[in-house]
Amino acid sequence: MNIVVCISQTPDTATKVAVGADGKNIDAKGVKFVLNPYDEFAVEEGLQLRAANGGEVTLVCVGGDGAKEAIRLGIAMGADKAVLVKDEERADSFRVVSGIADVVRAANPDIILLGRQSIDYDSAQVGPMLAEMLDMPCVSFVTKLEISGNAVRAERDIEGGKEVVETSLPCVVTAQKGLNEPRYPKLPDIMKAKAKPIAEVAAPSVAARVETLAMRKPADKTGGKIFEFSPENVKELVRLLHEEAKVI
Repeated sequence: MNIVVCISQTPDTATKVAVGADGKNIDAKGVKFVLNPYDEFAVEEGLQLRAANGGEVTLVCVGGDGAKEAIRLGIAMGADKAVLVKDEERADSFRVVSGIADVVRAANPDIILLGRQSIDYDSAQVGPMLAEMLDMPCVSFVTKLEISGNAVRAERDIEGGKEVVETSLPCVVTAQKGLNEPRYPKLPDIMKAKAKPIAEVAAPSVAARVETLAMRKPADKTGGKIFEFSPENVKELVRLLHEEAKVI
């Protein structure tokens, strides 16, 4: 089975993020970048599919040289090879997908796996957009995946429950937490991954379709108010919820 897993590098959720001097991007100084956590589920699922069906797992990532750290983690987990679509700009989803699509077409995979979304922009657009560009079916937010021949049966999260979807290969699948338990690479595998080559291709000359006009941190939370129980305080609480908080 020819398996492609698309990954991205994102700031660690435990890292304190500040807005950069341009007011449109984060200040990368002191920020720890990691393999996008949802992509770890996609990599693990690719490795399990390879174990069950044979074949190889290829990682595809869009980014600059810094993204190689995330790629090498995927290789240390067990991926066979990797391609970096070299793009130093912080591109929008359309430009990212345009770069991925060219590589994927050349690979002619049976299945394409991605995390449900990146934890920085949280748009969840890359998987469905990639499927549209490649004219493939897409199943998103998948928590269970079964493949028999060319038949695909996937269970996915929806609001308030689960949904079972059937489709066929080739297809695009975005991974949700619960699909599997990603493995931790061992130290020898981490060291070997550092020596493995990463193929590089130039990003396509595609203009972004979304522009970030401004970025700002949310306002600091104000202190709460505590009321003792009394009919007067109940009336005051209702007034504040209506006039100040505007939630009723």
